[in-house]
Amino acid sequence: MSLNRMLPRQSVMLALVAIGMLSLAAGAVAQNAQPLLDENNVKQVSEHVYVIMGFPNIGIVVGNRATLVVDTGLGARNGATVVRVEQKLAWSPILYLTTTHFHPEHATGLQAFPANTILIRPNIQQAELDKDGPDMVERFRNMSAQDKDLLADVQLRPPDILFDNEMKLDLGGVTARLLWYGPAHTDGDMSIFVEPDSTLIPGDIVQNKLVPNLIGDNVSAKSWIAVLDKLAPLHPKFIVPDHGTLGDASLIPQERAFLVDLRTRSLELKSQGKSADDAAKMVAAEFKAKYPDWTGNAVGADVRKIYSESQ
Repeated sequence: MSLNRMLPRQSVMLALVAIGMLSLAAGAVAQNAQPLLDENNVKQVSEHVYVIMGFPNIGIVVGNRATLVVDTGLGARNGATVVRVEQKLAWSPILYLTTTHFHPEHATGLQAFPANTILIRPNIQQAELDKDGPDMVERFRNMSAQDKDLLADVQLRPPDILFDNEMKLDLGGVTARLLWYGPAHTDGDMSIFVEPDSTLIPGDIVQNKLVPNLIGDNVSAKSWIAVLDKLAPLHPKFIVPDHGTLGDASLIPQERAFLVDLRTRSLELKSQGKSADDAAKMVAAEFKAKYPDWTGNAVGADVRKIYSESQ
């Protein structure tokens, strides 16, 4: 019998949360800057939702019938860390796994999950993974020696369940709604809304002062704003972004306002006849001064994307 089955489940949870809270204050920034997940860096967000804080933040939704894990970490080593935490928290051996989008830190830890794990994705996300996943994995391998090691033997498999726009999972005492509302950061971005906890796990769609990155083939600032407008009526009490610090419903209008400002300014410069490259440099400098506490360097690339989408 495993240790977590011998100890009272609540004691295990409280121990995990206590350790996580101690390490969050000192190590959150470092965790988000490097790809190794720490199984002790766990925080309880709401009654049924836990998060491993790191790169990326990994959501775990625990019901009395089944557990849902959201994202896998980068490669099998991180995936194994996620599985260890999930097994400490879970009531039931039934395990669902979903990914917020196809990028390697979200999807390449799959091979470490048990064979009976039920993998669920939106159709559009799976198509994007099939098309662009191998190239993206190779791109990540070339980022650092550590990334190359973590991604040395990536093994993916087809999902057990595919859906179009929405799917509901009854986990026992808690329901997870899997929502694809359209392209945002990538074409297949998905959010998970947990009821009755009123907790939103939005992938990269909603971040906390992290510059949005327009990547997918069909992505635009306009489409991202439209997705945010569909998420806002959920009125989440808690938001668990894939990267960075946690927040509440105010993160949605904050993200929207940044994107609207970025799009408006880019189109204004285009109407003045500025080239995409000149506009990218101008807006990057302006936004660095205007939003000094936002991190990320995607503003220039976003401006070029906005220029191309408005032709």
